[in-house]
This record gives sequence, C-alpha cells and structure tokens, in this order.
Amino acid sequence: MTTTRNTSQTEDASCEGRRRGRPRARSDEETRTIIYEAARREFAARGYAATNMESVARAAGVSTKTLYRLIPNKAALFEAMITERIDRFASVVRLRACEGRDIETGLRNALLVCGELILAPDVISLQRVILSESDKFPDIAETFFRKAITPTQETLASWLRTQAKRGLLVIDDPDGAAGMLLGMLALQPQRAVLFGHAPPPTREELERRVAACARLFLRGCGASTRHPEAP
Repeated sequence: MTTTRNTSQTEDASCEGRRRGRPRARSDEETRTIIYEAARREFAARGYAATNMESVARAAGVSTKTLYRLIPNKAALFEAMITERIDRFASVVRLRACEGRDIETGLRNALLVCGELILAPDVISLQRVILSESDKFPDIAETFFRKAITPTQETLASWLRTQAKRGLLVIDDPDGAAGMLLGMLALQPQRAVLFGHAPPPTREELERRVAACARLFLRGCGASTRHPEAP
C-alpha cells in the first residue's frame, strides 16, 4: 500500500511539474500579428497570385486550420495586413502630437512618421506587387488605396486640423494641405525607389527632407508668419 501511494504521489508531482512548465497559450491577437508579418514577406517575395493561405501558414508557423479560423481567405488577409500596418502608423502619429507651442518640431515628428511608413521597404515592395498585378487583380489596388493611401492622408489631415484649432496653423483645407505635404515629402524619393533608380533614403536623408518640407510649409501656413490683414 505504501509503495502504491508513493508512486501515485510521484506521478502527481510529475504531472503538476509538466503543467507548470507548459508554455502560455498565444492569444489570437498575437497570432494575427505573426500572420500579418509572414503575409507581408510572402506577398513581397511571391507576388499576389502565387501567394496562398497554405504558404502564409507555413511562413507564420501556424496550422492552416488556425489561419482559416482567424482569416477566411486571401483577399481578407491582404486587407487585414494593410489595415494593421496603417493602424500602427496612425497610433504613432497620435502619440507624437505637438506639445506646447513648438509647431515646427511637432510637424517634423509627424512628417517623419509619415515618411518612414511611405518609404518603408515592405510598403515599397507591396506597391511593386500591386503595380505589376493590378490588371489581373484590380481589387488589390482598390484595397491599398482605401486602406493605406486614404487613411495615411486622413491621419495627417487630422493632425493638421488639431494644430489649426490650437491656433498654431492657419489652414482652410487640412485634407488638401495633407495631400500636398505628403506629395512634397515622399513623391520624388518614392518614385525613385519604385523604379529602381535609388535605394530608400537613409534616416539622415529623410530627416533632412522632413526639415525642409516643414520649413517650406510653415512659411505659408504657420500662424506666426501671417499678418492680420492677410486673407
């Protein structure tokens, strides 16, 4: 009897040890983040047509059953991947809101985040895929425009609108101003990278461009540069 009881206690202790050592189950949110990163790599490397849910599941290290439970199909995965990237960008812009009255520093910070997004290697790679395959898959171009281009401009416009309400900027059309600012900031280097003419700008190069754009913009829209009689 004693031997049986001791054996049972040992087995119970062993099972308890295994339970304590079991790794924490990953949440669905964490799994989605891993899937989106894998999808970005797969779409960039393979293109839209050649990427499938099975290859993304393998790259993410999850089962296809798990992937389909969280995301129903490739089109939904493509859209969710873009949305997640833009949501992260928008949260950073909100966190870097202008403090105090230093509008130039605040604008530089906001534009730097925009430039880092627009000129990021993964975003450039995704745009190459869209440009090369949008004839066959027009929905991917529409998705990128709705879920990436438009929200990026809207995020910057919202930031500009907030500064105008604080009296730091004089802007009649924040949405139009945001579009012009983004064009001045990123259009030329973006096209150079897309067409293989130049590598993405370094952090130092981007910061110099951001500073120049902020100065030019504030000469026209900064509240301190306006005279009372100015329209």
